[in-house]
Amino acid sequence: MTVKKLICGIAFVCSVSVSAAVPGTRDVSFANEIKHAIDKGLDWLSANQKTNGCWSTADHPAVTALALEAFVGEPSGRFQRSPSAQVRKGYEFILSNVKPDGGIYAQELQNYNTSICMMALVTAKDPKYDATLRHARSWLMGQQVDLNEKGKIDSPFDGGVGYGDKHDHSDMNNTLTALEALYYTKYLDRDKSSAAGDLNWAAAIHFIQSCQNLPAYNKAAWVSEDAKDRGGFVYTPSESKAGSTTNASGRVALRSYGSISYAGLLSYVYADLKQDDPRVAAVMSWLKDNWTVDENPAMGQQGLYYYLHLMTKGLTICNVDELTFNNGKSVDWRRAVATKLLDLQKGDGSWQNAAGRWWEKDPALVTAYSVITLEMIYRRM
Repeated sequence: MTVKKLICGIAFVCSVSVSAAVPGTRDVSFANEIKHAIDKGLDWLSANQKTNGCWSTADHPAVTALALEAFVGEPSGRFQRSPSAQVRKGYEFILSNVKPDGGIYAQELQNYNTSICMMALVTAKDPKYDATLRHARSWLMGQQVDLNEKGKIDSPFDGGVGYGDKHDHSDMNNTLTALEALYYTKYLDRDKSSAAGDLNWAAAIHFIQSCQNLPAYNKAAWVSEDAKDRGGFVYTPSESKAGSTTNASGRVALRSYGSISYAGLLSYVYADLKQDDPRVAAVMSWLKDNWTVDENPAMGQQGLYYYLHLMTKGLTICNVDELTFNNGKSVDWRRAVATKLLDLQKGDGSWQNAAGRWWEKDPALVTAYSVITLEMIYRRM
């Protein structure tokens, strides 16, 4: 893959490319509303950075990394051309968390923090970060789970990535963040001396499909036979954050839910599965059947902002401009997501979820999610 192609791909997710809108078709008034919301969000982030350069907490540099992505993705590119003092200090904070082994974290959630910090370094598009990214990439590939450590795929958890280290059980969210960081750093020369080698992509796909409610590819006992779950995803091969159902015969099935189903879609894309692959088509079908911007499907308000964030990433990278449903109706999903976020923005420019699960009561985290999401939408209007 060429550097040019990779950077174009990064632009889809990280809001750093020129707009792809057709000349004369952009709703200028609505675009200006979005741009105003972005500016207000960035103003709030500027005013709420800690003196050490981090946002929210020094314990989790991933939040700082997301804030930096929001700044770097600002539509005019001004933070790309001339990074502000806040941006420079934020990157200095990220680099202060680089470990000798290549990981980028404070103490815990090593894989999660490393993956998201890598994305902040990638979006900076500065060659001075290449050595750090190369080392982090090598370290991250070494975190792929192989529970029995036999080099064989003999557990449904094999091939994924967990929060901590390679001995943790893998989950879909951390697998997504790891695959995303590896996907967008393919343009770097790999460290051939690393014991990590390359990621076992076949094992990664094995783990992803082991979390999908799709009987044709997943024979686990928990896989739902209900059409309302078919094609969607659960958190791990043994757990769904949306819970389970029990039928009359006592069979327990895990429920699919919104945010993690977009994580599944994105993970398949990063693993280079095509959109006509039955597994990709099945999750896309579930996402269409359960589409809404008012809640995280099957989770209510829990994780709403992350759901909207992953929806925008997933549909953008799949080049979906309108969602067309089985009844023939369609929706301009970008306008719907943007309108929802405009309605939810507070007067001070921040966003915050009253439902605190997955850190969404943290305004720094949720404001970063929201700004990045609006930037992706603005670029593709």
